Amino acid sequence: MHRRMRTALRAAATALLATVTLTASVTLGAAPASAAPAGLPGMDVSSYQGNVNWSAAWNNGARFAYVKATEGTYYTNAYFAQQYNGSYNVGMIRGAYHFARPDTTSGATQANYFVDHGGGWSRDGRTLPGALDIEYNPYGATCYGLSQASMRSWIASFVNQYYARTGRWATIYTTTDWWSTCTGNTSQFASNNPLWIARYSSSVGTLPAGWGTYSFWQWASSGTFPGDQNVWNGTLDRLKVLACNGPC
Repeated sequence: MHRRMRTALRAAATALLATVTLTASVTLGAAPASAAPAGLPGMDVSSYQGNVNWSAAWNNGARFAYVKATEGTYYTNAYFAQQYNGSYNVGMIRGAYHFARPDTTSGATQANYFVDHGGGWSRDGRTLPGALDIEYNPYGATCYGLSQASMRSWIASFVNQYYARTGRWATIYTTTDWWSTCTGNTSQFASNNPLWIARYSSSVGTLPAGWGTYSFWQWASSGTFPGDQNVWNGTLDRLKVLACNGPC
C-alpha cells in the first residue's frame, strides 16, 4: 500500500500505544500494538519489495499474499510476475490488488485495466478475488476531489465491472476513517465485497458500516514478512473457500 497511508496508520498506532503504555499497570491482558493478532498469517507486497524470497516467507509462516498489480490506468508493477507467481509456486494462496485513482478515470475503466494486467481470477483454489485498494490520496486531496456520492458511484462502477469480468466481487481494502470521510460510511458494499481493513493497532477497532466482521486485517507495515503484515480472519480451509468461491 502507499507510504502515505502507512504514515497515517503508524501515527495512529503510536498514539494508541502511548495510551496503552500509560494504562498498562492497571489493565490486565492488554496486547502491545506490535503483537500479531489471531488469524492465518499473510502479507502484501508491491514494487517496493522488489524480488521477494518467497520460500523464506513461507517457512516463516505466511500462507497468503496480495500483490500490487496496477494503479489507475498508467502503472503496472514491474515485479508483479515474480511476486504473483512466486507466492503461488511456494504454496501460498495469492491475489492481486489495484490502487484506485478515482480522480483520473472511471471505476469501470480501471477495473478493466486491472483485469487486463494481472487482476483476473481463476477457480484453481489458490487465487483470491482481486482487491480494490481505496484509501488516502498520496497525490493530493484525501477524497480525490470527489463528493461522497460520487465516490460511492465510482466504487460501484469498479466492483460491478470487476464482477462482470470475473464473476467475483472484489475485496475492498480501506480504513474506517477514510471510508467514513470519503463515502459517508456507506454500507452498500458490505453484503458482497469482503473487507480488508487497515489498522496498525492492538485491536481492529470499529469497522466501516455494514461489515459485521473483517476478512483480512493489515495490522503492521513491517515485521516477519516482506511488505505489510496481514492476517486472514479464519482458518486455511476457510480461505480456500473464498479463493474457490465455494467448495473446490
